[in-house]
Amino acid sequence: MNDQSPLSLQPGQILARGVCRFLAEMNFAALEEYVPERGRRVDVMAMGPKGELWVIECKSSRADFMADAKWQGYLDWADRFFWAVDANFPADILPEGTGLIMADGYGAEIIRMGPETKLAGARRSAVTRKFARDAARRLQRWRDPQV
Repeated sequence: MNDQSPLSLQPGQILARGVCRFLAEMNFAALEEYVPERGRRVDVMAMGPKGELWVIECKSSRADFMADAKWQGYLDWADRFFWAVDANFPADILPEGTGLIMADGYGAEIIRMGPETKLAGARRSAVTRKFARDAARRLQRWRDPQV
């Protein structure tokens, strides 16, 4: 597996790594830099043990957050939405009604649970199938880069 040191990762990628480790402890499967549809890329998409779908956007600075004008478009792809930030981030600027995860490169903790907005059945089915197929393709490419 690709075991990149924290020194070779961007700040948002470091946060994503800690978030994914935390999610794994909660029995969630997570994919980083996931594309639910063309033109959208979420930092972390996770599927829980009961099929729940979460989107987590990792923000490493105030400027990073202020430059993100598309986050509301991610709400249609998950049952819950979270921001993941580090301890130095000014969390008071994050929108109310969204979840908050405090993270570093090694782990994370939910500070505020994102409100649940269940996906419609057809959307859930489509997202779940795409998530599974994309995860399998990533694993196949890792095992055989020629694919």
